[in-house]
Amino acid sequence: MQNAIKERPPPIVVSEAEYERLTGLAEAALDRLPEAAGSLLAEMDRATVAAPDAIPSDVVRMGSTVSLRGAEGTQRVTLVYPGEADIAAGKVSVLTPLGAALIGVKAGESISWARRDGRALTLEVVSVEPPVEQGRMS
Repeated sequence: MQNAIKERPPPIVVSEAEYERLTGLAEAALDRLPEAAGSLLAEMDRATVAAPDAIPSDVVRMGSTVSLRGAEGTQRVTLVYPGEADIAAGKVSVLTPLGAALIGVKAGESISWARRDGRALTLEVVSVEPPVEQGRMS
């Protein structure tokens, strides 16, 4: 069974601090969650790293709330670190296939990933709300 998505993913951009934290998180999770950690590391490998003030407001960052549209309708999710994840509250961990696919993309782009059963899913990022607490990320 092949889980790779053949479409070329959209370019992504992340802040320096998020790059460091997410790379460390993924490396630490490789033994426990090899697929999810591998997906996140692959995203970090292809990311453009920029200063926090150089990242456009419509780019998905940690803490961003995102409106998504797919075959099953629309949904709103907030991208969070694993300890904050709560599917019932719409808080999606960056260490999930959806979370890893979301980081760094911007409104108007589509993301694709393979489910565990191998079925490809695609969602369009309709809008991005910046994190409520931006804090100093450097």
